[in-house]
Amino acid sequence: MLKPISSFIEENFKHFNALTTLRAAQAWQDLDKKNGKMFLAMAGAMSTAEIGISLAEMIRQDKIHAISCSAANLEEDIFNLIAHNEYELIPDYDNLTPENEEALRDRGMNRVTDVCIPENVMRKVENKLIEYWVEAAKTGESHFPFEYLFRLFDDGFLKNINQVPFENSWLAAAWEKKIPIFSPGWEDSTLGNIFTARVIDGTIQSHSAIRHGTEQFAKLLQWYQEVCKKFPVGFFQIGGGTAGDFALCAVPCIIQDLGKKCPYWAYYTQITDSTTSYGSYSGCTPKEKITWHKITKNTPSFVINSDATIVAPLIFAYVLGK
Repeated sequence: MLKPISSFIEENFKHFNALTTLRAAQAWQDLDKKNGKMFLAMAGAMSTAEIGISLAEMIRQDKIHAISCSAANLEEDIFNLIAHNEYELIPDYDNLTPENEEALRDRGMNRVTDVCIPENVMRKVENKLIEYWVEAAKTGESHFPFEYLFRLFDDGFLKNINQVPFENSWLAAAWEKKIPIFSPGWEDSTLGNIFTARVIDGTIQSHSAIRHGTEQFAKLLQWYQEVCKKFPVGFFQIGGGTAGDFALCAVPCIIQDLGKKCPYWAYYTQITDSTTSYGSYSGCTPKEKITWHKITKNTPSFVINSDATIVAPLIFAYVLGK
């Protein structure tokens, strides 16, 4: 008889990164019991790794309440939703030669570790998004990147072209729950590149259709200040980079730059494969974050040195009580 995932973790995860994984999951549950809210920061290519299969349920079950992610994660959930059957799995990617890589490129296949995304997947949504962007620029409207993707759901545009169930799309879940998504450095993405090209060639009148970095940060500060008045807010980080530090900086900005009082992040976990080194943010330990007014010495803090594609779904399952 198969045991629940949570029981398996409790019985087997006794030491090292395994024990840290269990402790991080238990601390998340403790925060949840206090009606705490959780902020998720997600770097890398987790959407292409199909994290939506587990993450979407976390969002729908009100375990995650806001997200900061790389622009690639934002768009690649949509790409996977509408073109999953056209992706090519390459399990022996370690053995590819430069000539093999060129052959993939020439076939229009863009590789992300062990899977290739066909270039033409972008075209399935490009024209519709350009339509939105052109309209916004003409009327003087400005929206966040995720709001344009939410509009694809609002308009039912994705309903008849999805190749995987909407239940496996974390972006669909975020749209359903209407949680905010922040994507710092959005221009570092396929859709960001397309938007820029269309502004340059005159298709879109100006860059103003997109609300960019500092506006996203201001919205994040507003969100945090509203939520922390009533609830403790935790921070769960997958990977490193801007998606994480951008959001973590909300607390020090409120305290040091706005001169206002607010609670520190009430929980912190990072899953990373980056070790501590000179100047590496991704390898920065929680203790260092204390000096930056992000967490305190009493904040339940955990660093799991492992593969997020393995660890994150296990923690999600534990928090859900599976």
